Amino acid sequence: MATKELRTNRQIRARDVRVIDADGNQLGVITTQSAIEMAEGVGLDLVEVSPNANPPVCKIIDYGKYRYEQEKRTREAKKNQTVIKLKEIRMQPKIESHDMEFKTKAIGDFLLEGNKVKISVRFRGRELAHTELGKVVLDNILNLLSQREEVSFNLDRPAMMEGRMMSLIVSPAKTKK
Repeated sequence: MATKELRTNRQIRARDVRVIDADGNQLGVITTQSAIEMAEGVGLDLVEVSPNANPPVCKIIDYGKYRYEQEKRTREAKKNQTVIKLKEIRMQPKIESHDMEFKTKAIGDFLLEGNKVKISVRFRGRELAHTELGKVVLDNILNLLSQREEVSFNLDRPAMMEGRMMSLIVSPAKTKK
């Protein structure tokens, strides 16, 4: 639950609450009014940490400090998460070898940046009758990628037809640094 939605002190609507003191000891189920008085007696706030429980669970803590700790945790979690983007490289079944090497280099760069890559071969007109040529192109791309030492990858989805396109998805391999 977000810290902005937490009810404190007089905002708590329940008649009885389960109270946990500042040291983490359970004080049992008592009336909300007496719990608020106990919190004010020690100069802290009564914060409803689990409103869906029956009875709701409240802690006697410094609310400002609690909110700061929660925000600090969310900032830390946001800092540690990685956003993986899906990049797409398109080509045709009659691609020249230099173009294939150039696009393979781009795929390798995307993988080194930590992005997933969708490699697609688009069929037009009569090319659709020879989808095996697209499979050969995708196999050549995978072969060229595996020859590069600095690039390591996992095949997430093997080559399959999607309408007029054959595509596969590769992702960077998890390596220990």
